[in-house]
Amino acid sequence: MAFDGVTIAAIVKELKDTCLGGRLYKIAQPESDELLLTIKTGDGQRRLLLSADASLPLVYLTGQNKPSPMTAPGFCMLLRKHLQNGRITAITQPGLERILHIDIEHLDELGDLRRKTLIVEIMGKHSNIIFCNEEGMILDSIKHVSGLVSSLREVLPGKPYFVAQTQDKLDPLGCGREQFLAAVASRPAPLHKAIYLSYTGISPILAQEVCHRCGLDGDAPTVAFSSVELEKAYLVFREMMNQVQNGDFAPAIAYTGKQPTEYAALPLTLYSQGQDSLKPCASISALLEQYYAEKNTLTRIRQRSADLRRVVQTALERNVKKYDLQLQQIKDTEKRDKYRVYGELINTYGYGVPQGSKSMEALNYYTNEMITIPLDPERTPAENAKRYFDKYGKLKRTYEALSTLTEEVKAQIEHLESIGAALDIAMQEEDLVQIREELAASGYIHKRVGKKEKITSSPFHYVSSDGFHMYVGKNNYQNDELTFKFATGDDWWFHAKGMPGSHVIVKCEGADPLPDRTFEEAARLAAYYSKGRGQEKVEIDYIQKKHVKKPNGAKPGFVVYYTNYSMMIDDDISGLQQV
Repeated sequence: MAFDGVTIAAIVKELKDTCLGGRLYKIAQPESDELLLTIKTGDGQRRLLLSADASLPLVYLTGQNKPSPMTAPGFCMLLRKHLQNGRITAITQPGLERILHIDIEHLDELGDLRRKTLIVEIMGKHSNIIFCNEEGMILDSIKHVSGLVSSLREVLPGKPYFVAQTQDKLDPLGCGREQFLAAVASRPAPLHKAIYLSYTGISPILAQEVCHRCGLDGDAPTVAFSSVELEKAYLVFREMMNQVQNGDFAPAIAYTGKQPTEYAALPLTLYSQGQDSLKPCASISALLEQYYAEKNTLTRIRQRSADLRRVVQTALERNVKKYDLQLQQIKDTEKRDKYRVYGELINTYGYGVPQGSKSMEALNYYTNEMITIPLDPERTPAENAKRYFDKYGKLKRTYEALSTLTEEVKAQIEHLESIGAALDIAMQEEDLVQIREELAASGYIHKRVGKKEKITSSPFHYVSSDGFHMYVGKNNYQNDELTFKFATGDDWWFHAKGMPGSHVIVKCEGADPLPDRTFEEAARLAAYYSKGRGQEKVEIDYIQKKHVKKPNGAKPGFVVYYTNYSMMIDDDISGLQQV
C-alpha cells in the first residue's frame, strides 16, 4: 500500500500518453496542500490532481471536479500568473525516485518564451509541490520548509532546488548482477527488506513479490541463501525493472476476501491463492482514485472533525469516571438494610442487654438465624438503635439520590457514544453541521454566533435487491427524523442491539410481508452503520415502526420498544446499491 517509485513511473507513462503537449486551462487549489490542474489536449480535457497531504500524498488523473475557495491562495495565484495557458513540454521522473517533474513553457509579460518546472515530491510527511524557474531556483512551494524545520534542505523562494540525499540507496533501473548480489547479501536483514533497503523506489510489497516469484522465503535472513538463490532473485528483480523501463504496467488492486489490502503497478502473484484475489484496473489513475477515494475522504473529514471528536472524547471520559465512582458509592450503600435490621432487633430484644455490653445476640426474624450485633458500650440500647437507624437513613437517601444520578449519567454516556458513532460515519463536512448543533444544544460546545449553517446532509439511501427503499440516519437528528416523521406505522425499523448505531428504515409501500432477503440486507446496513462494524456477527433488533416510542424528554436518537425480533448477521453491504 505504498505510493512507490514504480507507481510514479506508471503515472509518468500515463501522463505522457494523455497530457504531453496539452495546455493548462485552469489551475485551482481546493485544499491548502492540493492542486487540481485542468489540461486541454487534442482529444479532450483532463484533470490532474496533485496532493502533498502529509498523510496521503497522491498524483493521478481524475474525472471529478472539486470546489475551490472563493479567494485563491497565494501559491495558486502565482501559478496562474506564470503558467495559465502554458504548454506541457516534458513529464519526467529522476531515476525511480518518488518525484515527478512537469516542464511547462509559456510566454512572459514581454512575449518571450519561458520555461518553468512544477515538481511534485511524494515523500510522506515531507511531500511538497515546488515551483521552479529554468535556472532551478525555487519561485515558491505549497509548503515552506525553513532551516528551523529541516537542517538538510530549505524549501523557500529564492533558494536553489535540489533533492536531499538522506539514504544511500541504488538506482534499480541501472541494476547489475554484481551490484545486486553485493548490496543485498551484505545487509543483515530478511531478504525482502534487504532488497527495498538497497534500492530506491521499491516498496516492501514489491520486494515480497520478487521473493515470491523466485520461490524464496522473503522473511528469511539473507545469510540463509546461497549465491545461486540470490541470483534467482536478481533475475526476477531485473525482469520487473525491465517491465518498468518498457512501460509494461498492469495495475491491479489486491483483495483478501472482500477487503482491498494492497495495490501495485505490476502484477502481484502473491495474491493469487485462497481468499486472495487481484482486480485489474484500466489505468494507474483509475486504480489510485478507486483505492484512495474513501481513504482520502475519511482522512479529510477526520481532520475537519478533530475538534468535535476531542470534545466528545473529553466529555465521555469525564462521565465514565463519574459513572464508575457513583456505582462504587451505590455498592457502599448495599449494607443499609443491615443497619435497619440491627436497629429493629435492638428495639425488640435490647431491654435484656446488660449496660456496657459491646455486642448482643439476637434472632433475625427475617432469616430465622442468630446474628451478633456490635454495640457501643457507652450508649444505651435505645441510643444504639437510633445510631443504626440514622446510618440506615443516610445510606437510603444516598442510594435514592445516586440511583437518579447514575441513570442521568448513563444516558449522557450513551448519548455521547451515539454522537461518536455519528462522527465515525460522517463522510462530508456537511454531515458535521447537525452533529455540531446537537453538541451545542446539549451544552458541550458554544453555539455559533451569526448566520445559521444550512443543513444539506441527508440520510444514506439504498435500494434492496428486491427493489425496496432503505434509509440510514447519519446522526441522532436524522435518526429521529427518519423514525418519527418520515416512516409510517407499517414500515420496518432496524437497529444494532445494545450499542450506538444508525436507525434503518425500510419503506414497505404496502408490501406484506417483506422478502427475507430485504430483512437481511436492512440488518446488514444496521450492523455496518453501528459501533459493531468489523465484528464477525452483530445482533440486530427489528420491529415495525408503530411499536417504536420516544420517551418525553429523551435525548436525540433515543427510543424504546418492548416486543421485537432479532437476528445475528454480518456487516457486508458490498452488494447493496446506494442511490
